[in-house]
Amino acid sequence: MTHPAPLPAPLYQGSVNTWECDDGGHLNIRFHFERAFVGLAHMARALELPRANTEAAGSTLLAQEVHARFIKEARPGAPLVMHGGVVEMSESEATLCLDMRHHDGAPGTAFTFKVRHVETRGLRAFPWSERTKAAAKRLKCKLPDHAKPRSIDTGAAPADASLVNAAALGAKRIGGAIVYPDHCDALGRLRGEHFPGRISDSVPNLLAPWRRAAASEGVQPAGAVVEARLVFRKFPRAGELIEVHSGITEIAEKTLRIVHWIIDPETGAAWASMEAVALTFDVNTRKALTPGAEARERIAQLIVLGLQV
Repeated sequence: MTHPAPLPAPLYQGSVNTWECDDGGHLNIRFHFERAFVGLAHMARALELPRANTEAAGSTLLAQEVHARFIKEARPGAPLVMHGGVVEMSESEATLCLDMRHHDGAPGTAFTFKVRHVETRGLRAFPWSERTKAAAKRLKCKLPDHAKPRSIDTGAAPADASLVNAAALGAKRIGGAIVYPDHCDALGRLRGEHFPGRISDSVPNLLAPWRRAAASEGVQPAGAVVEARLVFRKFPRAGELIEVHSGITEIAEKTLRIVHWIIDPETGAAWASMEAVALTFDVNTRKALTPGAEARERIAQLIVLGLQV
């Protein structure tokens, strides 16, 4: 099978470690995003932003949101390579595609970042340099078909996520955590992969009943996200608290749509929010499970109306 040519800028390159894999036997979503942010750091260099991820940097790329398509699972030992390009650029913002593939060129995970060019202390936006704009022209690309949204509306305005609104809508508290210093970047902010990481740690508290209901005798169920949109609101620092409030918003034949709000319980404001389309599959056959009508009806009672990313 012929795969489309790589995007212009070489970014992350590495492989999957066994300890990065979850109960499904494949790379956990936290580590998909870890590679995405490594790719974003290399993308900053390709855009002529010197030492953009160091404490001494004058400017950096601030992720506003990420859309991700998880196309082909990455299992232990799998080699991965990522290339990137510039889809759009305005005065101080850009849309970037970071396309991670398997060794044979097959698409693995495609990330579309919306980023802002900011100074590193107050995160105030300011225009790109002429040098960066020239680099962006060299790295210009079209969004590959396999990176385009399929089941998520990336143009929808972010919801008014807060602790008060989570309670009002009936979202369930499924996680509580704290930000550790070793989870933060050189500027003292929580690294991007730890937002979906906190969700990944918490989501069994929401989905365990669904997975049990979806599985028949002899089946070993596990979950997989196939598409997601992560919207960043504010980046917490070491010592700050995190709560995850979530709800199922739609049940399809094989998938669930889930919305997660990552909340600061001290202020009630949102750190971030994520919408995910996920399925349950059999670890042994690697095939998606189709729960019966009774299981879907039981889980439908848990749907949270009005919960949006």
